[in-house]
Amino acid sequence: MRSFQTQRGLRIDGICGAQTWSALVEAGYRLGQRLLYRRTPMLRGDDVATLQRRLGGLGFDAGRIDGILGDGTAAALVDFQRNAGLTVDGICGPATVAALERLSTPGRDEEPVAGLREREHLRGAPRDLAERRVAVGHEGGLPALVTAATRALAQEGARPLVLADPDGSRQAAEANLAGVEVYLGLRLDPHREGCSTCYYSGYRYESAGGRRLAELLQSALTQVLHSPDLGSRGMSIPILRETRMPAVVCELGPGTTVVEHSHEIAIALVRALARWTAAPCD
Repeated sequence: MRSFQTQRGLRIDGICGAQTWSALVEAGYRLGQRLLYRRTPMLRGDDVATLQRRLGGLGFDAGRIDGILGDGTAAALVDFQRNAGLTVDGICGPATVAALERLSTPGRDEEPVAGLREREHLRGAPRDLAERRVAVGHEGGLPALVTAATRALAQEGARPLVLADPDGSRQAAEANLAGVEVYLGLRLDPHREGCSTCYYSGYRYESAGGRRLAELLQSALTQVLHSPDLGSRGMSIPILRETRMPAVVCELGPGTTVVEHSHEIAIALVRALARWTAAPCD
């Protein structure tokens, strides 16, 4: 179980909870085993991720590879069907799968167009925090740090939005609806001695902007907390997988240290964000 959780970018606890069970179900789907189309709730699974990768490799922007069949993937599917001379119905069935296999290059794993688009968008964005919409999300337990962080962001001219909800999917939906440009998650781990950061990575895809921000935050927070560097890593937890913008979650502990250094941590967070806006990707 722990091996599977590690492989899928989940929290590693050896327990088959709701998220792990959902990941197990999704892992069982292969492209062509079921019809794929836009519906509510959205279809999820490894077959959707394969469809996104195939479309992206052919130059059709299906969005980031997250295994969720949303509007971007549906639009790319329709565009592919139109260009391939297929029936344009937005349904990935046998004929569409056959066309994807025929046009894809065997053994060649091209970078999806979504990755190129993300870097292009980030490089064209403003180079400071002025008027940038930044979501600060948390599950609770960090009122002083959240207040200090939003105040520091506002002082730099940013437009912070606080999202407080223990459910990562609900936070992601709010962030997407608000159209924020970057998501910064803060999570208290009372058993942790120090800080670690995570960004979206899944299905052999990762957010370039998220990874860059995670690395900058990790370096800045480690210096402030004077603790061992627990590193940054790619994960596929809901808040990272379902947000449409670069997103990072900082996991901090222990609680007493975080409370005592809330102001310093907030300043470090904003300085790292400012460095990121100046150079958001490699």
